[in-house]
Amino acid sequence: MVEYPEELPDNIYERVIDLSVQGNLFLDSGDALSAVNVWCEALALLPSPKDNWEACLWLNASLGEAYRVEGQLEEAKACLLDALNCPDGHVNPFVLLRLGQTLVDLGDENAGVDYLLRAYMLEGEEIFEEDAQYLQLLRNRKLVD
Repeated sequence: MVEYPEELPDNIYERVIDLSVQGNLFLDSGDALSAVNVWCEALALLPSPKDNWEACLWLNASLGEAYRVEGQLEEAKACLLDALNCPDGHVNPFVLLRLGQTLVDLGDENAGVDYLLRAYMLEGEEIFEEDAQYLQLLRNRKLVD
């Protein structure tokens, strides 16, 4: 079995952080496609297996968010599922929320509700602040008050 270092080498880590910040700036300015490009570049820098790295979690979560903004829900789903499989991805409220929303929006309401409920159980109503219709979906199913 191959053992991997616990932390990324400094040169890779610094470049990944720089690209992540650039992606955030692009997304905040409304340029989701440029954000996708720099986050994909950052993801490509991670040593294999990529899903061993914490950076893989937030890069894939960010990619999922950008693809959602662009309405590319299948791509968003794929990235969010990748994030879910990264270290602590299965307990990351943001990943669970966005995956649930994406699945609901794709028409897989039952699977989506499962992830939305997980996000709710970790963070409560606050996580739905900007997306009240998904909280209402949980209420309609009598899963939350």
